[in-house]
Amino acid sequence: MSDPNTHDPVTGTETTGHDWDGIRELNNPLPRWWLWTFYITIIWGIGYTIAYPAWPLIDRATGGLLGYTQRAEVAEDIASFEAMNAEVSARLAAADLATLPIDDPAYRYGVAGGAAVFRAHCSQCHGAGAAGAKGYPNLLDDAWLWGGTLEAIEYTVRHGIRNETDADSRWTEMPAFGDILTDEEIAATTEYVLALSGQENDGTLAAPGEALFADNCASCHGDAGLGDPELGAPNLSDAIWLYGGDRDDVAHSIENARFGVMPPWGDRLSEDDIKAVTLYVHQLGGGE
Repeated sequence: MSDPNTHDPVTGTETTGHDWDGIRELNNPLPRWWLWTFYITIIWGIGYTIAYPAWPLIDRATGGLLGYTQRAEVAEDIASFEAMNAEVSARLAAADLATLPIDDPAYRYGVAGGAAVFRAHCSQCHGAGAAGAKGYPNLLDDAWLWGGTLEAIEYTVRHGIRNETDADSRWTEMPAFGDILTDEEIAATTEYVLALSGQENDGTLAAPGEALFADNCASCHGDAGLGDPELGAPNLSDAIWLYGGDRDDVAHSIENARFGVMPPWGDRLSEDDIKAVTLYVHQLGGGE
């Protein structure tokens, strides 16, 4: 007869010894199908770690007998799409963008591909929508420091601005007039620049500021402050300010100068990618 302390007196089944308000848990064995399923998952798990990359090592993981990696699979997918697009990519790479019709498949391919290039390499500074930020040009308007034609944009993308890694980089440098002019002269020049753009200004200071502007600033920005794309000199007569257009920002620019840098992409992007992002930026709405 079963021991009532270790077996259920009704069924005679061994108990686990747990007791809840006089109710004892029966120690019934697991169903066979559950056990076999459990054993199979263990066997499957061991086989998986042998066949596929699994165990981390110091600088890599075990490769697995099958040698499969998702990275290789993605690379194969990329290669297959590049092969499908090889003809139109080559056509775009060899195209003269200035004469490429907008209904040409290479143009449409370039704009679509250029959007992807822009998001991957340009949006970090110019923003996802290309609206820029303080110190980073807005690419949606028609105010271009270095010109907004297809040729000018392509050159800027390829060689960058004021960088030291590309010998053909666009390069001009505004002097810091804090080392040249007195505080009073900087204040006067600031008021004249504000007047040029139609902002509220101190006319008493702006009057002598006009002569100071002519002597120190007009050689780059022009007598009327309209700027010069050949020099990357901004137009000071409109309401578009890369570094801010209020009194403090203008005074800071005059006193300390600005020196924005853009890296060259000619050594990082393929020829068709450079032309693709050029087309994309140009058609955003601000291209000349």
